[in-house]
Amino acid sequence: MATPWAELLGEVARTGRRLRREELDGLRSRGEQAAGEGVSLPELIDEHLAAASGAWEGRPVQAGSLLALRTAVAALGEGHSRASHHRMHQEDSGRREFLADLLSNRSDLGRLAEHAARFGLNLACRHVVAVAEGDGYDVEDPVVRRVEQQLMGRFGDLDVLLAVKHGRLVCIAPSLPGIAGEVGPDGGAVIARFAALTADRRVAVGRAHSGPGGVVRSYEEATAALEQAARLNLPGPLLRAADLLVLPVLLRDRAAMADLVHSVLGPLETARGGARPLLDTLAAYAETRYVAAEAARRLGLSVRALSYRLERITQLTGFDPDEALQRFTLETAALGARLLDWPNQPL
Repeated sequence: MATPWAELLGEVARTGRRLRREELDGLRSRGEQAAGEGVSLPELIDEHLAAASGAWEGRPVQAGSLLALRTAVAALGEGHSRASHHRMHQEDSGRREFLADLLSNRSDLGRLAEHAARFGLNLACRHVVAVAEGDGYDVEDPVVRRVEQQLMGRFGDLDVLLAVKHGRLVCIAPSLPGIAGEVGPDGGAVIARFAALTADRRVAVGRAHSGPGGVVRSYEEATAALEQAARLNLPGPLLRAADLLVLPVLLRDRAAMADLVHSVLGPLETARGGARPLLDTLAAYAETRYVAAEAARRLGLSVRALSYRLERITQLTGFDPDEALQRFTLETAALGARLLDWPNQPL
């Protein structure tokens, strides 16, 4: 028994007429149906061309028949493409929703674990999360697409995922030796490549954790590291949360830290020019491992001017930065001041 497609072709061959609108709509629907059944576009077209060959074999074909065939194939392709794009959009929306849930500490961890396999993520393994600084990323941004394509092209066999959260670009990678952070100071191959692709943005990497809650924990560590690095003006394009573990400890008792800053550094506010120049002096002196000449160079001062500032700090606070225990107290208080944004913000 001839198919409707073969019967249509037979009529077109006899009359040479054009295809009607409802016939083209039917072909578009057939293309959509085939896409939903998993039939590829080349397979679909080949099937219909084979039917055309059988329907026309041994028959006289009118001049307009080939044009009608081309129109029919185009309608099939249009319907197939429309369905494919719709499916891709649904999958992309589902992926974005999954990633948003994965990076939220309010998610249902059991449901996340169920859905993770659909996106190639084994949450039982340890993962690390890297976050690129910034607030302007969008999932449709060509930069994001380029980063994703290059990461997938190089690490497509790993469960590497890219997401955007609060305008920041986020990379989720498995924590394997040499892959994402277990070995090497650069954070592993995936993270190093991610950092290179976002070279104009600072990147922070959380520690490796396992389980559905491990991803969000690593993400929170990375975002906290970015915020702390910005507040402390830390150098370096790639930061590891593991290297900054002392900072959450210092801020765990905020009241105690505020009391330390006020008690030790509060008198600096009485200095000419306020506390800021002397705080900058303490920071530069500590960062240069208490080498006066290097600290003076960084501050644009003479060594004599630096010595005067250090003497003034000792006079006002009663703590000498050249005495070991007192140096530790001063340095901890100065670090706390930067974390609390003092004296810009009142304690």
